[in-house]
Amino acid sequence: MRGSVEKAAAEWLASAAPDPEACWWEWERSPRGVVLLPTGRRWDVLVLSARLGHPTLDVLTRLIRRPGPVLAGFGDARMGFFVPPGTAAHWMGTGVRSLGAGTWIVVPRPGRAVGGVRWLVAPDGSGTLTDPVLLELAMHEAAAVVAARERYADGGDLGR
Repeated sequence: MRGSVEKAAAEWLASAAPDPEACWWEWERSPRGVVLLPTGRRWDVLVLSARLGHPTLDVLTRLIRRPGPVLAGFGDARMGFFVPPGTAAHWMGTGVRSLGAGTWIVVPRPGRAVGGVRWLVAPDGSGTLTDPVLLELAMHEAAAVVAARERYADGGDLGR
């Protein structure tokens, strides 16, 4: 069953490529095991620092069973949340890079380990994306958690 989900996920990703066959060729034969895919067609991507991204993903997975795809970038310094197309054009969040029409992202094939970029939540092939409103709410909660951790780590307010 796992192989069929990974194949469906890869087909969904490749469908965004200008040339899906070239996408498959790159995944299969390139030593890097990644392809460049355009954003703005099937999805946009909101990129957060890992400092905020990991707690945001934690909150999301408590709120919903399975969020849309999430990538971790090289060195895990950034995380990309896949959201519906058009989201990037209207996103107003501070500290969030929005990738929409006219931009590209590096994407590994689901189920294949490659160096650098990796799936934290792999696509399931159904086209599930994270609701941007829910993502924003999760980001607000995560930011509060991060701020509290940093305040306590710096010896700040301990409930006085």
